[in-house]
Amino acid sequence: MAIVRWNPPVEVGRQEAFVLKRCQKKRRLFAFLRENRHQIFDDEFQQELEVMYRDTGAGKEPLCPAMMACALILQGYLGVSDSDAVELSVADLRWQMVLGRVGETVPAYSQGALFAFRDRLIAHDMDRRLLERTAAIARATKGFDGKKLPKTLRIAIDSSPLNGAGRVEDTINLIGHAARKVVTCVAQLLDWEVDRVCRQAGIPLLLEKSVKRALDRDWSDPQEKAEAVDVLARQVLSLERWIEEKLPAEVGQPPLDRLLGVLHQIMEQDLDPDPGGKGFRIVDGVAPDRRISVEDGEMRHGRKSKSKRIDGYKRHVATDLDSQAILACAVTPANRPEHEALPELKDDLDEQGIRFAEAHFDRGYMASPAVIEIQAQGAEILCKPWKTGHGNLFTKEDFDLDLRSMTITCPAGQTARIQFGQTVKFDPDTCAACRLRSACTKAHKEHGRSVSIAHDERLQKKLREAAKTKSGRQRFCERVPVEHRLAHIGQRQGNDARYWGTRKNVYDLRRAAIIQNLETAQRKAS
Repeated sequence: MAIVRWNPPVEVGRQEAFVLKRCQKKRRLFAFLRENRHQIFDDEFQQELEVMYRDTGAGKEPLCPAMMACALILQGYLGVSDSDAVELSVADLRWQMVLGRVGETVPAYSQGALFAFRDRLIAHDMDRRLLERTAAIARATKGFDGKKLPKTLRIAIDSSPLNGAGRVEDTINLIGHAARKVVTCVAQLLDWEVDRVCRQAGIPLLLEKSVKRALDRDWSDPQEKAEAVDVLARQVLSLERWIEEKLPAEVGQPPLDRLLGVLHQIMEQDLDPDPGGKGFRIVDGVAPDRRISVEDGEMRHGRKSKSKRIDGYKRHVATDLDSQAILACAVTPANRPEHEALPELKDDLDEQGIRFAEAHFDRGYMASPAVIEIQAQGAEILCKPWKTGHGNLFTKEDFDLDLRSMTITCPAGQTARIQFGQTVKFDPDTCAACRLRSACTKAHKEHGRSVSIAHDERLQKKLREAAKTKSGRQRFCERVPVEHRLAHIGQRQGNDARYWGTRKNVYDLRRAAIIQNLETAQRKAS
């Protein structure tokens, strides 16, 4: 399978010169891409892109991978659909100029080709390589030579919420939605009408467009709501039994097995047998890692703060504070703590040979073991320390914490041994007789004062001392550029995910970061 390498002309033609002039006022990235595409997609990088294709001798010859990658960048830049990206490749002079197709009268690619290339790019993790490529360009000051760029950087990491693209539903609608997908699949396998499957399988609730409408209950009445849940659960069980009898071979085969798996997952997480033996009831509380959408099984409920809930994901970026280039990206379900993204971001930085000179973190990342690893490699960790408030009582800062002798001494002079990651408890008899007890603890007299010692207490102590000085507080503020990068990405992506699933949203975040890096490079060049 011969792949024709993308080799558009470097010299600007007459019609291109006209378009370039127009692009200097608005949408200047078109001009930057036209002038620098031969450097971004040089022969070495094009060879990397070509590795995505195997020479089997079968199938159609692929379009130039570099041109397709450039088209995906333009698609993200304008925020258009696949069908519009196809049309713009032949109807918009700016697209034709960047893709090296000025004057062409047929689209540069089909919608199917664009979809397939995106999937191939994701499967081979080449969106990560394209991000690395543009990060190197954004870091360069004059020209572009990624091999001469420094590898030890001041890096800041932060996150922002991303609402999932899947529909979020309550328990009844979630079960009804999942069951309806199963019924639709069964109807296709049997070549029946959906209504016939519903009647024969014993789930007539799905004959209505809305399950809640079919149940016809007063949803403000707890008793009627409980009865409705039980009716729905029994009909779903009837559906499952009927499918096992009617389609025993297909139950364990795709796509039916996947749809049944989703239905089982939702039933198990949201329903419990009634302890009174009266059927099923909604579980008390929220199941850990609860699925909230039928379409997107990786979305989760989470919180950015106590007052702000997220239904979807968190997007994370690592930014070079000096060049403001985005170096790495990650996406995690919204219910996962920030620190779980840090190892993935660090792995991406390691792949680039980049190390931390300074690591500026939001506090949520500090729980990761990767922080200790980064510090051990010689990086300075900068993060606002956790507050040590204890109401009107003595705080940890009022105690003398000696990390050399691994002891802690209370304001009254009582000393206890400490260990990292554990809670130290002072002698209750000594505390009971202490003259400072009322200012120290409200615990029962059988218990003395306790103080938690963090696993990274040595680092936290250093950060608390820095926070007491003006220069220390100013250094904590140096992480502001990463917040600006996130704000720009939020403006480009919006607050709603474009795709279902973590991996495709990582791709979309990386693409937004790629565009951001190119705009950073474009500003430097102007």
